Amino acid sequence: MERHTTLGEFLRSRRARLRPEDVGLRPMLTRRRVPGLRREELAQLAGVSVDYYVRLEQGRGTRVSDSVLDAVANALRLGGDERAHLRDLARPERSRREPVRPQQVRPQLRQLLDAMTDVPAFVVGRRTDVLAWNPLGAALIADFPALPPARRNFARLILLDGQVGALFTDRHRKARDVVAFLHLDAGRHPEDPLLAELVGELSRHSPLFRQLWAEHPVGDKSHAAYEVRHPLAGPMVLAQEALRAPGDPDQTLVTYTAEPGSLSQASLRLLAARPVTRSG
Repeated sequence: MERHTTLGEFLRSRRARLRPEDVGLRPMLTRRRVPGLRREELAQLAGVSVDYYVRLEQGRGTRVSDSVLDAVANALRLGGDERAHLRDLARPERSRREPVRPQQVRPQLRQLLDAMTDVPAFVVGRRTDVLAWNPLGAALIADFPALPPARRNFARLILLDGQVGALFTDRHRKARDVVAFLHLDAGRHPEDPLLAELVGELSRHSPLFRQLWAEHPVGDKSHAAYEVRHPLAGPMVLAQEALRAPGDPDQTLVTYTAEPGSLSQASLRLLAARPVTRSG
């Protein structure tokens, strides 16, 4: 990933979503060619010179202080994940630069997956790679053992596989959540060639990905509720929970649960009763 370009794209996208009146500024009288705050207005809000902010947005700023980054984040009204992303992009030397190695799932975590017989569960790693799954997880999303390892990736499945994408009633929202995590991952690991390859593939083949990537959403895997329409089990409302795996901050245990006593829970139990493939 080109750090200078990515930092500029992120800051411009966040300026574009704010209007002067949103942040207590009187709009300039001259006609605006682009939506949102101008660089001059953002610099004023952050208490830095226009030249300094321009150099930061162009990726030419060096040794940016915590106070400046906090001031810019406050001016742009960034959330927690967005603030962390800004620091990663502005200070690539602080991002993790370990050699890219295959991620290994601990045997105990695989045992936990198999023990969760009534809950679809996955271990998701870097780049949204699906590292392991339990039988119900495979029944819900895809037949992971039948897929080549490179296709065991949520971003590829949601954006390039029509059947998997169609599982989510609001595919756009699910795709946006996936892209938001990829942006966060790119900030943490700016020199990951496999991530760059994935972004390139998705950009070539998915207009939706190109649109969302340009909007630069940022967010970690967390809790959310999704409406799912499964070809065998029918419609369900499932709550996603994401928990960091001990010992590896780049592995996350992701589960989908249904409200007790609901039709969605009955549908999950129906799906669990079908023969499925063992965990990965």
